Amino acid sequence: MNKLSLDSIIIYPDNNEVIKKAIVLLHGYGGDAKDISMLAYNWKRHLKNTIIICPNGHERCKINPSGYQWFDLSTDDEDYILDESIKAESKINFFLSEVKKEYGLKNSDICLSGFSQGSMMSINIGLTSDTPFNCIVGFSGKILNKNNLSKRISSKTKTLLIHGSLDTVVSPGNLLDAKDFFIRKKIYIEVKMIDNTDHSIPVEASTTALNFIKKNLKV
Repeated sequence: MNKLSLDSIIIYPDNNEVIKKAIVLLHGYGGDAKDISMLAYNWKRHLKNTIIICPNGHERCKINPSGYQWFDLSTDDEDYILDESIKAESKINFFLSEVKKEYGLKNSDICLSGFSQGSMMSINIGLTSDTPFNCIVGFSGKILNKNNLSKRISSKTKTLLIHGSLDTVVSPGNLLDAKDFFIRKKIYIEVKMIDNTDHSIPVEASTTALNFIKKNLKV
């Protein structure tokens, strides 16, 4: 257990380096901090002065009680899903305020990243904050509700979205849909479709994301 409001796996930089940057890495539906931290451990040695924080969702997953969720997906009711996702935004935003206070960081020092449902949350939070985050990196996600997000955009955090071409959980068509949305809103966006990949984060996706993060965090 740690001091933060969401139980988290925290991966510190090597050699007691001063913490100057952070990546907050959000797991997918039914996952947990341990799952997504495997990606963080792969990145760690390439990111000096950077702490990587992997929180558990604030709710147990209804379909997979051994894991967590950011919002409930046991129904297809779009209004309900939107309401639950906005509640999750509040939880994550409070968590981010704790991270910034604990480590003396600003939004511009923080990369928001996530897989699937975690990617959806990263997009929403990164585009509705008071000031932009350093960057967003999303794997296998989508924009939850374009109409709602359009009304709430208050910052233009630069973004990289990555998707597998064979994803049957979150359709890869959502990648180009999101790209169009970002371009229309004049928000910097890079996208990458990974061939022959399902709902997962292969090495190519991890490497592409790491390079984008290093370039933007300047580490």
